Amino acid sequence: MNILLRAALLFSFVGATFAQSSALLNALQEELQRNFQILKQKADPPPYFIAYEITDQDYHALGATLGALNSVNTGRRRYLDVTLRVGTPQLDNYHRTRESARVTSGAPLSLDDASDSIQRRVWAETDTAYRAAAERLIRIRTNTQVQVAAQDPSDDFSTEEPSVHIEAPARLELSEGSWSERLRNLSLGFGRYPDILTSNVSLIAQADNRYFVNTEGSRVEHGRNFLRVVISAQARAEDGMNLGTSATFDAAEPSGLPNDAAIQAGIEQVARNLTALLKAPVVEPFLGPAIFSGRAAGVFFHEIFGHRIEGHRQKDETEGQTFTARIGEKVLPDFLSVSFDPTLRKAAGADLNGWYTYDDEGIPARRLAAVENGVLKAFLMSRSPVKGFSQSNGHGRRDPGYEVVSRQSNLIVESSRAVPEARLRQMLLDEVKKQNKPYGLLFADVTGGFTTTARAGPQAFKVMPVVVYRLYPDGRPDELVRGADIVGTPLACFAKIVATSDKAEVFNGYCGAESGNVPVSAVSPAILVSEIEIEKKQKSQDRPPLMPFPKELRDPR
Repeated sequence: MNILLRAALLFSFVGATFAQSSALLNALQEELQRNFQILKQKADPPPYFIAYEITDQDYHALGATLGALNSVNTGRRRYLDVTLRVGTPQLDNYHRTRESARVTSGAPLSLDDASDSIQRRVWAETDTAYRAAAERLIRIRTNTQVQVAAQDPSDDFSTEEPSVHIEAPARLELSEGSWSERLRNLSLGFGRYPDILTSNVSLIAQADNRYFVNTEGSRVEHGRNFLRVVISAQARAEDGMNLGTSATFDAAEPSGLPNDAAIQAGIEQVARNLTALLKAPVVEPFLGPAIFSGRAAGVFFHEIFGHRIEGHRQKDETEGQTFTARIGEKVLPDFLSVSFDPTLRKAAGADLNGWYTYDDEGIPARRLAAVENGVLKAFLMSRSPVKGFSQSNGHGRRDPGYEVVSRQSNLIVESSRAVPEARLRQMLLDEVKKQNKPYGLLFADVTGGFTTTARAGPQAFKVMPVVVYRLYPDGRPDELVRGADIVGTPLACFAKIVATSDKAEVFNGYCGAESGNVPVSAVSPAILVSEIEIEKKQKSQDRPPLMPFPKELRDPR
């Protein structure tokens, strides 16, 4: 549908409504229509598009340490985001320039569904957004007259079919009292480990409901739950290195959370890993073969590949644009394929954190085949077109209060050169002998990572492992080591991938970038690389505590 149609036609719907619209969505729709019609008549320049999104979050966070509840943070919040465009889809106030900052417009919103309160706030924020949009468009038009032409002349906004989808809101059925008592009891398990300085067992749960309308006719009401049990512990080695280990259990509903026995086993594993790390030798800088576990490989692909195919980076000339001109070319080994699938809610036996029904521009979630047999096929797209890709593929995402940009969802790595894990290990040892290296590395677990994609910085990445082993070709037992960070550049690392395991693992997390923190997942088999570089991790100069652990807490059970 042409987005410049007359106002009388802008509210025709495509699709079917599955449930009755909420009072909140109806109030939002009414104010949208009123504001758009008035601004079209009176404003100069008039807006050609407006969208409103309300995010309603019900959150619960409980934490316990050594039998005591140390944090309780529960509540509910709402936030309104306003997207208002003036100019034309070819050039509007969201046009990117080297000098322009990201557009943000919105405000906290009343928790009461009373339409008067909601509509007054929407009206005020729309007025603020319009004034900022008109001023920004003047600056953008001036810049286009005095700056060189953009390398990518794509439009600023795509034309999309409107969406209508109404579903019952997500709700958390959670007993805080029961979980508080469970966390207290479970956290006592760390009391048997006097070398651990701090520890925590926590529950984080959130119901996230979103209400979206725009002047093209979209009306979307959808939600999701996500819950996580987090086990964490920290300690300090004799040389001053701060160490931490953790484990998480994720679920889409309370019924999917682990029982006490599973959490206790997680606590024991975290504590044993951390205690062992305190005595482990510190690594030296190293360049050689390694295996990334499935979780570590997921973070590896998220950081060095996923961010570089987010659509908005392809026409932002401050970005490195690693893959901008490589559609149809080989970018990964030909036995690897990578897709992004926000419709997938479970993989490898685990609930995924990166799923959603609609993105934050009201576009239905859909699977995207980004790489097929090593060849790059597509970018992750919001409604901001880039050369060769004029439509969204449902990856426009944001944290409330930020501008929508293209972001990752559920990253899925698949391999046609998959071998059993024992065979992958032997391939690593064979590579160690071939390169005449003293050992290879196994990155068993990671906490996360980050990458630099801007031209002003090095096109590099860092992945932060916490459990790393040296694997020796002469039959010596695997040796736990500490203090390693994985570093490198993407194109060099991709060329070193040799094979994968036949078993996928899941890493769930939250990714922070230009549009805030969004939930993501990565699903990957373990990978063998013929060469990877590690560097020493930064450490403090402080010694461990001089006084011994309090005696009465050594065996709290």
